[in-house]
Amino acid sequence: MNELSDLPIGIIDSGVGGLTVMDELLSRMPNEHFLYIGDDARCPYGNRSPEEVVKFTHELISALNDFGVKMVVIACNTATAFALEHVRSLFDFPIIGVIEPGARTAVEKSKTKQIVVLGTSGTVKSQAYDQAILALAADASIHGLACPEFVPIVERGVYKLEEADRVVGKTLAPLASKTFDAVILGCTHFPLLSHFIYKHLPAGIELITSGSATADTAIRILDELQLQRVALADQQSKFYTTGHPAHFELIVKDWLHIEEPVVEKLVL
Repeated sequence: MNELSDLPIGIIDSGVGGLTVMDELLSRMPNEHFLYIGDDARCPYGNRSPEEVVKFTHELISALNDFGVKMVVIACNTATAFALEHVRSLFDFPIIGVIEPGARTAVEKSKTKQIVVLGTSGTVKSQAYDQAILALAADASIHGLACPEFVPIVERGVYKLEEADRVVGKTLAPLASKTFDAVILGCTHFPLLSHFIYKHLPAGIELITSGSATADTAIRILDELQLQRVALADQQSKFYTTGHPAHFELIVKDWLHIEEPVVEKLVL
């Protein structure tokens, strides 16, 4: 067993959206414990410049490095698109993103290879999903749709309300003229709106979230590096937010069903 195996796995996101990825990691990797940082104070990243996103991502991973981690998951599509390759060269532990795993799952599940990517403005403009999908299926047809109002709805905690349904319906209206059989939720906040997204899409569409595919990648890498924790985790996963801990705690309880999560304020 590698002496680093008992260290936690770090997860970063622009806010609470990465909890949808953490949910998969928790269920698939019960022996591990996690340190999660949500950068709520500077959320959303989708309308930030690439330079800002790289800077913020570096700051969050540096904080995890100071805590001590054996792997980092960038559970943010915008940060993955703009910063993954940059930060990978700066740290000694493996760093994985959410775009390639999500693209791979979409290619596997789409029969027609006509795929829609819903994302932040930054992710859609980066065409990172287009590149990842075309690398796997050169004949794929990809349509990106920016959904700038989705992240604020989730961060405000109103993702179950009628307001969210109205915004989702208005945002997805341009897809009515498109032909596709798979939709990638290209932002980790978006699964919290999936019940409304399903409602406003044609029947039978495959809805792809990156959480499960990212967990597959994390498990494979830990196995290859012999970093998986053998014994059941004896420490509770911990959450940090650059925003308001009380608000963050409510969302952790609602989404991850953790009764008393440990949530602390992180000052960068």
